Amino acid sequence: MLDVRPVGYVIGLLLVMLGGAMILPLGADLIEGNGHWPVFAEAGLITLVFGMSLALSCSNGVRDRLSLQQTFMLTTGVWLMLPIFAALPLMIGAPDLSYTDAFFEAMSGFTTTGSTVIVGLDDLPAGILLWRGLLQWFGGIGVIVMAMVFLPELRVGGMQMFRSEAFDTLGKVLPRAAQISGLISTIYIGATILCALSYAAAGMNGFDAIVHAMTTLSTGGFANYDASFAAFQGLHEYLATFFMLAAALPFVLYIQLVRGHAGPLLTNSQVRAFFATAGVLILTVAAALMIVDGYGFERAIREAMFNIASILTGTGYASVDYMQWGGFIIALFFFCGLIGGCAGSTSCSVKIFRYQILFAAAKAQIRRVHSPHGIFRARYDGRTVSEDVLSSVMAFFVLFVVTLGVFSVLLAMTGLDLVTSISGAATAVANIGPGLGPVIGPAGNFASLGDTAKWLLSAAMLIGRLELVVVYVLFTPGFWRT
Repeated sequence: MLDVRPVGYVIGLLLVMLGGAMILPLGADLIEGNGHWPVFAEAGLITLVFGMSLALSCSNGVRDRLSLQQTFMLTTGVWLMLPIFAALPLMIGAPDLSYTDAFFEAMSGFTTTGSTVIVGLDDLPAGILLWRGLLQWFGGIGVIVMAMVFLPELRVGGMQMFRSEAFDTLGKVLPRAAQISGLISTIYIGATILCALSYAAAGMNGFDAIVHAMTTLSTGGFANYDASFAAFQGLHEYLATFFMLAAALPFVLYIQLVRGHAGPLLTNSQVRAFFATAGVLILTVAAALMIVDGYGFERAIREAMFNIASILTGTGYASVDYMQWGGFIIALFFFCGLIGGCAGSTSCSVKIFRYQILFAAAKAQIRRVHSPHGIFRARYDGRTVSEDVLSSVMAFFVLFVVTLGVFSVLLAMTGLDLVTSISGAATAVANIGPGLGPVIGPAGNFASLGDTAKWLLSAAMLIGRLELVVVYVLFTPGFWRT
């Protein structure tokens, strides 16, 4: 029988850490003097008690080695249990939020999706705004660790290509996760502080600078205002663009950079492809804005850079209502969101490296057709792509398209229109943030959707953030028999 005690122990410890983290928004409310601090005291106590109870009850099963089944269960369990408890202060402290709304907001935060159901952000107490930012910031670290430790170990979606020899302690998943978390956290905290100082120097107040720095580096996109990033203009947009793009690069390259090796950051095939893609998209949108909408050069470049970076990295900030920019740009934004950033970053969606492998495989197949006696292999970053990696990537693309289609149909069955259904499914599965149309577009939010639609979108966020296979494998009979 599968021993779930190691899984429960780790989840319990993380819940204790989550409950302890609630002291930060509690302190923010005390400083602001708004009287909302008991919300976090109550929610924190509930979370701490449950987490300690779970950890203690499972402590006799602690192992430093996890089986394949336990690793799959831990990965999914963490991303499911933390939002369940992170939703408590949102339900208790935010006005007119049901538990469905609170869970949706918490799941959107931890998965760094950035979709919101809260109306009236401008009037929320500081603690709730800080808590939303912290959820995305914690989620950002979690995404990086998951991409560098768990997904390569589980051989999900071709991620086994990025198994780092420096951390290859086969089977000892938890020690490796702790080691990588320490290195990543140092860089992540430093980058967040730099981003906050940059925002403050450009004119943001200290609180806004801190919260927006956390949601920028996590490529999450939660803002403190209903207008999203439209509350800030000019230099703030350039700074946000820089840090969003930086957060979409592999963090293992930053570790190498800190250790004095800048070469990999400059020569990495995935990084070059990402910036080439971003450059083409930015120039295309800027040209369309100048030609069709009559924007001046600086404004066109600034708005194109910011909004393309936001959608491409899955951050989800909006500085304008780009639904007014015409059908061509709207369609471009939709497909832009299905690209994503680099593997091992805080960004979301399909990821650049999978498209590179897909194109390399297509190129090799075309060459085999016109030269049937030749031997042609798909290559990525100077290496031959193994059949194992190639099949994993192909399976990911198939599952991604099928998942997108299924959730689109399910959302349509709840009564949503076609644009809202398709773009809602896409933004949830790809963890982008805003969708398209007047309801969930950049000028709207998800508050008006029914509870069924919100639960479906919450499930889609979880499935998308965990690269599809991690969740789906739990529903296969063979997984439990092995």
